[in-house]
Amino acid sequence: MNDPIVIPLNEAEKTSVRRSAPLPAPVSASVPMSVSAPVWPLRDMPRERLLDAGAAALSDTELVALVLGSGLPGHNVFDVARSLLQRLGSLRAMLDATPEDFNGVRGVGPAKRAQLLAIMELARRALVEKMRERPLIDSPEAVEDYLRLLIGSRPYEVFICLFLDTRHRLIRSEENSRGSLTRMAVYPREIVRRALSVNAASLIVAHNHPSGAVKPSASDRQLTRVLRDTLALIDVQLIDHLVIGANDTFSFARAGWP
Repeated sequence: MNDPIVIPLNEAEKTSVRRSAPLPAPVSASVPMSVSAPVWPLRDMPRERLLDAGAAALSDTELVALVLGSGLPGHNVFDVARSLLQRLGSLRAMLDATPEDFNGVRGVGPAKRAQLLAIMELARRALVEKMRERPLIDSPEAVEDYLRLLIGSRPYEVFICLFLDTRHRLIRSEENSRGSLTRMAVYPREIVRRALSVNAASLIVAHNHPSGAVKPSASDRQLTRVLRDTLALIDVQLIDHLVIGANDTFSFARAGWP
């Protein structure tokens, strides 16, 4: 219990950047084109299509362009949105972005950077609110959606603890440890200490595999056994240990445990 469980890192896969179909060039290269510029017929403008058909009707580039609002001279807002997606790799990676990740993207200054970061934080908080509405043991899809959004696209491994009350409602979500380039150390004693300090009755833990492959390693299985046995000593139930990929999830509980 006093020694860390070291989880070796998986090799990160190269992510392919999803590119949207080319969009019309601005009327004048010297004028920054906004999403309201009269390039398409009004009914075909992204903003109008979103209001008429819903946000799902828009491409990733168009959605980001709507948030940005306008571009720069010689760089219309769709070029800026496309460059931003290419820089970060995907929309999901954008949710993990820090202010520094936007450095060097032309057209994304402090104001637009703040807008993007605020919207991403709203998305995360909305999922946390959803999880607090009902027992998490009855909402595995909400838990997995939240964890994929939170750590699914991280380029390094992260270990997350969801502390639950006696009714399996979320008390708090915390990052327990973060991997380096070569390993991630998880200390069961720290997890036990936090469970006691927040008066948790049960726990869901998760970590991501940057490679995207969610098959658990031998170290993952060892950690799960140690955590279950250690938490049981203080009468805290380990409900599940999830391995999170960008698109898939492995559940130790569903698989029958180690």
